[in-house]
Order: sequence, then structure tokens, then C-alpha cells
Amino acid sequence: MDLNNIREQKNDTQNIDKGIMELGDTKYRENGTEIVNKGPKFGARHVQTFLMFLLLAVGYAMRVNLSVGIVAMTDNTSTPNPDIPTYHWTNKSFILSTFFMGYVTLQIFAGELGKKYGPKWFLVGAMVINSLGCMLTPIMAELYDYYGVIGCRVVQGIFQGFFFPSVHNILGKWAPEDERSTLGNIIFTGVAFGTIFAMPVTGVISASWAGWPAAFYFFGGVGLGWCVLWIIWGRNSPADDKTITPEEKYYIESSLKNTGDKKPPKTPWKEILTSMPVWAIVVANFGQNWGYSALLTEISNYLNKVCGQDVSSSSWLSAAPYLALFILGMTFGPIADWLIVKNYLSATNTRKLMNTIGTFGPAIALAVLGYIPKENIFLIETLLIIAVGINAAVWCGFQVNHVDLSPKFSGILMGLGNGSSNIFSIVSPNIVGAIVTHETDPTQWRTVFLIAAAIYILSDIFFVIYAKGERQWWDSLGDEEETTESDSQFQEIKLERES
Repeated sequence: MDLNNIREQKNDTQNIDKGIMELGDTKYRENGTEIVNKGPKFGARHVQTFLMFLLLAVGYAMRVNLSVGIVAMTDNTSTPNPDIPTYHWTNKSFILSTFFMGYVTLQIFAGELGKKYGPKWFLVGAMVINSLGCMLTPIMAELYDYYGVIGCRVVQGIFQGFFFPSVHNILGKWAPEDERSTLGNIIFTGVAFGTIFAMPVTGVISASWAGWPAAFYFFGGVGLGWCVLWIIWGRNSPADDKTITPEEKYYIESSLKNTGDKKPPKTPWKEILTSMPVWAIVVANFGQNWGYSALLTEISNYLNKVCGQDVSSSSWLSAAPYLALFILGMTFGPIADWLIVKNYLSATNTRKLMNTIGTFGPAIALAVLGYIPKENIFLIETLLIIAVGINAAVWCGFQVNHVDLSPKFSGILMGLGNGSSNIFSIVSPNIVGAIVTHETDPTQWRTVFLIAAAIYILSDIFFVIYAKGERQWWDSLGDEEETTESDSQFQEIKLERES
């Protein structure tokens, strides 16, 4: 259809709403972009989002249960059952950090495998091994003392290294640009939900007659249950889903500019490793992992040793900040998408704003926390809630930025950033252990909190300087540039309407 015919039809164009016009059966915004039918309100992309939410929830539950469980494992008063074994371990921070020794190893490899073959069956294998490692922890502790626990944690860390790169591979295939922050944040709130669930449940089980071993059997069983759900409903991409509607499939793939059936491109490693926006994500990930892992692994210990809370009470108090993380995580995502869709802020500035909120908020709270008297448990808990809850904003800051830069290679970018930065998750708890030589001394914990606050701030400054929110040129290597005739025609209509 030529431009003159379109101009003739323009008189028949109806203004549906301000800024919207209709041509034939298709609706367009005034800027010439097509208004796409997104499919059902709860579509296939939402099913995949929910399954990825559960993946992170279960993964973090298995990760966190030792943070609470280790208190009961080393306290012979935690359960009324005298037959539950307890141990005399003085290296608890080191034991907790060994998860990350495995976690840093396979993430880039996992991202590459997921890009090439799809993450579905790799996730099944990874979760099965994680679940078995969780269930074997009590047996290995009895047989080999803390060496057995360390072995289980390293293996769990290795295979949980598949989780986040796989999530980003799924987001790169399933999350339309206009919904990226919202869907991403829903998935990442699984981290908070798993923590909220695991901390009190582990505390209650550990304090019961069943004792701490039952908590490991329980969470291992939950992980195996997730595998069943994922095998039935999990899909690598819209092209693999036979139940997706044509409208939703077109909406997703047109937004991401892929058809789902192309051969995976070769990874442009040189371009990725020399990209400052990629390094902005990596550095932001460094700061996040330092602060978050220190809080995640040490909150229960701090509340127990400094504030005098028992295992059951400290586990509930430790979970409260993650409830705030869950609620705010569901809030920040839609706000970020709204800012971008309404053009109030560019994608770049939205990512920078959210990341700054999510790091400066916890930094200020942690700095103040170090000076609160240990008797003021209410204020301590309030500051912990602020420190952890506001941190949810980073999920629509650096945490989803991988997909902005490169939908095709987002899993690999996540593997690069999360894998390398989790070295600090190993270092952080061990530095905590080196600083806190007397666990009941609040001044030593003050140093821990101030260090975490400083690292949060420095990492965000680097992110704000170098981050970008647009698709990078190297993501399009090998693609054919396509400019449709209708795009050009409607740009001319827009100019004519404005004149």
C-alpha cells in the first residue's frame, strides 16, 4: 500500500483515544507504533514467571535454612529432644560461606548452556542435586562433622549456580520490554519469599521434638516437588509452548525482536568484556552481594548473640525484613515500568534511580544500626526491615539490566556478574568472622555494618556513572536490520498531522 492510499484512508481513521488512531483492523499510537494484543491477562509468560519465582524461592529456602539451622546445630538447648545431635563448631561463618565457593564456579558456563540448549533440563538436574544435597546434610554432619556439611554446601552452591543465569535466559525469551521490570521483580521476590518462609519454619522445626535435621529433609522435599511442576509446565521460549495464544506469542517476540526459531548466535566475548555498562552491572553486583550475604548469613546470629533472642524468636525476627523485601519488591517493579512506558524517565535513568534507592537506603540504615543499644530490639528490627526491604529496588536497577543490554546474552551476562561478584559472598562472612571475635560485642558488629554500608554506596556510584538501559550494539551482531514500510508510512502521517 503506498503513502497516497494511506493518506486517503486517513480520513476514515478514527481517534479511539487521544494519541491513538485506527487503520483497518490495526490500531496505532500517534508515534506510529502498533498497539499489540497482549493475549490473556494471565498468559503463558505469567506461568513461566511464577515458576521462576518458585525456583528462586525454593533455592533461597535451601540456602537460608542453614543460616538458622546452624544456630540449633550448635545449641543443645534448642530442642526438647535429647537425641538430636549438636556440635561444637567455632567456624560457623566459614561453614556458611562455603556455599559460595561452589556458587561462583559454573555460572558463566550455565548461562552459555542455557543460551545454546535452553535452560529447562539443566534446571531440573540442578534442583534435583540441590534437593538431595539438602536432605543429606544431617547424615553427612553425623558421619563427617562439619566437613560433611561443607561438602553438601559446596555441591549445592555449584548447582544453584544454574539458577540465576537460567532466570535471565527465561526473561530474555519471555519478558516483553514494557513488562520487564514487573515480571523481573515478581521473579526476584522469590528470594524474599523463600527467606521469609525458610527462616521461621526452620526455627520452629529446629525447636520442636523433630529437631533441626527435619528442616533439611523438608526443604529437600519441596525442591523435588518444584521439579515436577517445572517438568510439566516449564518452557524455554514462546516457540516451545504449544498452549500460548498467537496474540501473546507475537506480542512477546515482536517486543524482543526475535522469532524464537533462530540458531543461537556466537557469544561476542570481546565486546561483552570491554563494555562499561556490563562492568557497571558487575560492580553493582559486587556491592549487593557483599551487603546482602553479610545480612543473610549473620542476622540470626546477631539477634541471637547480641540481642539475646532464642532460636525460634530470632528466626521470626530475621524473617521480618524479608517480608518487607517481598512487599516492596512487588511495588518497585510496576513503578519502574510506569516511569519508562510513560516516558517520565529513560530506561537508563530508571535503572540508575532504582539502584540508588536500593543501595543508599540500606547503607544509611546499616550505618545507624551500628549505634543502636542492643536493648532496643524494636528499633534494631525496624532498621533491619528498612535495610533489607528498600534493597528490593535493585531488582529493577542492576538486577534486570542484563536483559536491557542484551536479551540474547542476558543469561551469560548474569553468569558473568553474579558468578564473579559472589567471590565477595565468600569473603564477606569470613571477614565478619574475623572482625566479630566476640559474638556478643555490639561494637564489633558496628564495624561490620559500616563496612557493608560503604561498599553499598561505592558500588552504586560506579553503576550510576557507567550504566545504560538500552540494547547494546553487540547484541545485534549477525542480525539483519529490518525497517518495515508501515513504520516509515506512519512516521509521514505523524508529520502531516502535526503540520
